[in-house]
Amino acid sequence: MRIAALILGLALPLFACAEPEQAAPAKVYEEGKHYTIIAGAKKPANNQKVKITEVFWYGCGHCFNFEALVHPWTKSLPSYVEFTQSPAMWKQRRPGVPQDMMWTHAKLYYAAKAVQGLDKLHMAFFNAMHKDRKQLLDDAEIAAIVDKAGFDGKNFVGVMNSFAVSGQVKQADDRQRQYKISGTPEVVVADYYHISASKAGSQAEMLKVASYLAEKLHNEK
Repeated sequence: MRIAALILGLALPLFACAEPEQAAPAKVYEEGKHYTIIAGAKKPANNQKVKITEVFWYGCGHCFNFEALVHPWTKSLPSYVEFTQSPAMWKQRRPGVPQDMMWTHAKLYYAAKAVQGLDKLHMAFFNAMHKDRKQLLDDAEIAAIVDKAGFDGKNFVGVMNSFAVSGQVKQADDRQRQYKISGTPEVVVADYYHISASKAGSQAEMLKVASYLAEKLHNEK
């Protein structure tokens, strides 16, 4: 009897050690510390998908690097999230940035969407600027890049200058001012929460904060 009790007493610690470790609690991000609420923005309605918007510029080196994180992240987003991108345009002329450059680059993005070539052309434009040192301002230069990506460059330039694309560029300009964006890349969740790398801590953390806020909004519905 004593032997059986002794064996049982030795076995209990082994069973205790075999229990799985408790999972670490999910990180909680705080307003004002990791993200902010856009001044004057309306709280999202409860009957919509959660929209996540990346504000970017093709000429931004940080945006170029961010794409390597954004692309795989979008593939893992839940079905209740709608991911979009919105090109930035600054009113103030900056050193080394020709007048209207950002408006031309915004046209590139929306023309690429119009010809259903965004999957290939988006990174082609980034690579042209940051690897090939192109400015993407000259029609012939743009057409050559589009041709190389397998699309009709001449047609693309025509689409860039269309009324429809100009309207989308205007909407993007209005949107960035609504978001009060002053740098790129930055992320906005549901037109309500604003996330920057400086607050989140890094580009990778920006996406974690965005996922956290999207899930938070979804669970509140």
